[in-house]
Amino acid sequence: MTPRPTQAPFLVLIWLLALCLPLVAHAHPIPDVPVRAFFPGDGTVRVTVEVDPRCFDADPNLAQSLTVAGFKDVDAGLREKMKRQAAEIASRWVEYFFEPVGRVQPEFAFGFTLKGGDAVPDDKKEEVVVLTGEWKTTLAAGITGWRIRSTKEAKLSVVFQNIVRGKVHPRLMVLFPGESTFTLDLSGLGASVGAPVVGGGERVSTEGGASDTWATLRTFVRDGFVHVVPEGLDHILFVLGLFLLSRQWRPLFAQVTTFTLAHSVTLALAALGWVSAPGRVVEPIIAASITAVALENIWRPRYTRWRLLLVFAFGLVHGLGFASGLGAQHLPQESLVAALVGFNLGVEGGQLAVIAAALAVTALVREPAQYRRWVVVPASAAIALVGAFWAVQRLL
Repeated sequence: MTPRPTQAPFLVLIWLLALCLPLVAHAHPIPDVPVRAFFPGDGTVRVTVEVDPRCFDADPNLAQSLTVAGFKDVDAGLREKMKRQAAEIASRWVEYFFEPVGRVQPEFAFGFTLKGGDAVPDDKKEEVVVLTGEWKTTLAAGITGWRIRSTKEAKLSVVFQNIVRGKVHPRLMVLFPGESTFTLDLSGLGASVGAPVVGGGERVSTEGGASDTWATLRTFVRDGFVHVVPEGLDHILFVLGLFLLSRQWRPLFAQVTTFTLAHSVTLALAALGWVSAPGRVVEPIIAASITAVALENIWRPRYTRWRLLLVFAFGLVHGLGFASGLGAQHLPQESLVAALVGFNLGVEGGQLAVIAAALAVTALVREPAQYRRWVVVPASAAIALVGAFWAVQRLL
């Protein structure tokens, strides 16, 4: 299909409008809502829920994080309002169940902490501040099961994690709106052993096993995919920038493979705690990488080894960006490998989905000269514009 002269301006306009829509977005890492239950084995339970202040925004994925530096400027009145908002989210987005009793309504006491529950320091100004709610209660006689459900009102994914007798349970679960978890079998942890577990689907022992590892891998495959499609706007545009250089399978395969290897390395190293970089450094570089590959599509349209070096370098930085999605969940050693592999597989699936969609959209424009003129150049220019906008925005 060769565009007629009267069609060309409209094709360019469509590309520009479609790709400039993300200009309104910040494309920050997606905040989750972690729910953690602690069962020390003495008949008590402590449940915590972590709410990022970005959840108060109409679109949490686009809101700015509250850092320690910004938190110091929040007055007492606003802090109390935020605590009430967090309590509302904890009760409206998540439902809590003890079996065979059924649904319960925890009374969370909220305070400001860092992610993971540490106290807010005075010196680490770039650390992200969240609200952590805590509820302590006694497991009554007959309580044999524990589970939660993410309601359809929830805007974000909910992470379900349990710590039994000081040991993190190997099965983690990431819930999307409307989904329920497995039932954690609490027989023997309460005041006395009671009736068998009812409801809640699959029953899982507090000891854990091989099946829990596979279940964790599956849930993080999906979580990794969603971190690219549809929520990872910056990663989507970077992959599109790689695609636009050439539709031939060899350059495309080489670039995607190089990008995958690079971000897999830093994702693993960051998740293991061996490398780290603040978001104020990583996010502007990710945005700049989008502009760099897009401009190279215009100025250096040929596939070279230099391109692979560029893609590898930027892939290392993107891996640190992906790591922010895992780092906030404080993965236990027992689940780390399964979560890493699953998350990485999900990310790759998201990338392949983006490339498949791009191939389908551009399939009818077959003539190379016309494809470059009406697709590659205008689309790359639009991508470069979005990346430059994000880079400036994140630096400021």
